[in-house]
Amino acid sequence: MTSPNRLLQSAPRRAAQALAAVGAAALLLTGCGSDSDSGSGSDKTKSEAASGGETRTIKDATGTAVKVPAHPKRVVTLTQEDLDAVLALGVKPVGITNGQGLNKPPAYLEDKVKGISVVGNLLQPVMDKVLAAKPDLILAGDMQDENVLKQLREITPATLVTMAPTDDWKLSFRGVANAVNSLDKANKVIADYEAKAKKAGEELGENKGAEVSIVRWNPDGPSWMEKKQFASGVALDMGLKRPKTQDKDGNAHTPALSLEKISEIDGDWLFLSTLTSDGEKALKDVQEKPAYKDLNAVKKNHAVTVNGSVWSTRGGPLASDVVIDDITKALKK
Repeated sequence: MTSPNRLLQSAPRRAAQALAAVGAAALLLTGCGSDSDSGSGSDKTKSEAASGGETRTIKDATGTAVKVPAHPKRVVTLTQEDLDAVLALGVKPVGITNGQGLNKPPAYLEDKVKGISVVGNLLQPVMDKVLAAKPDLILAGDMQDENVLKQLREITPATLVTMAPTDDWKLSFRGVANAVNSLDKANKVIADYEAKAKKAGEELGENKGAEVSIVRWNPDGPSWMEKKQFASGVALDMGLKRPKTQDKDGNAHTPALSLEKISEIDGDWLFLSTLTSDGEKALKDVQEKPAYKDLNAVKKNHAVTVNGSVWSTRGGPLASDVVIDDITKALKK
């Protein structure tokens, strides 16, 4: 099962999966069809029964063909990204999981998920709770545990893996939108986001086009985010740049750096996040050390602490709004 540290993947693994992931993600967008089943009730899946019988066949992020309700009414999401996506599309799920690195739903979505049943932790569903939610569609994120997927598909065959390892948030978002039959709306959401990001970046005054370092602090040291990682992508959409040492393709992050290599996290601005209490403690400890205080961003008072459960995830449209607002608040003078 994928751990909360989902961004940390080895380079060989990413390379090996890249071609398959790109192809599978494309299938998620294009594999749409309509089925008009006229068989008896005993021939219909649970998903069909829940949606009145009308279904569509799509392909998920693994390339697997899945029959889903044409108009799903009881959606369960197993990741923060899937939850972000459906809420941005105006779909209120009936079951959700806790946020990344959290034992509760993510704070930035808190006002939108009141009253919704929590069915487990990130990618760790409690099957009895999922079953009680009576889903007609389960969005399983980047779930890799085949045993868990099998159990979920026994609850409803309309269970989709929505993310491939190399997908960016916009591609995954469109895939989720396809699953809930709202692709046109997703395209508008993305267009609105891109317009907002561009406008916000142009209004940063003297910090327009600044180099921003995006770092997650782990218990054993800092990791900077690659260019295609979610928060980094938002910064680039705002017209900002990454420091030369961080100007690397990829959608994950580096292994934790030693104190001797801490200069790699420097930039005009430094955005710091943590995901665990141990990481938070490690960050507080290092902030008292000379190596940290010698960073240019720290000397200029340009080091900003941000929410790791937003900035260190794979992201979605609602999370992107938070990142734009955080950057704007810090850089706009």
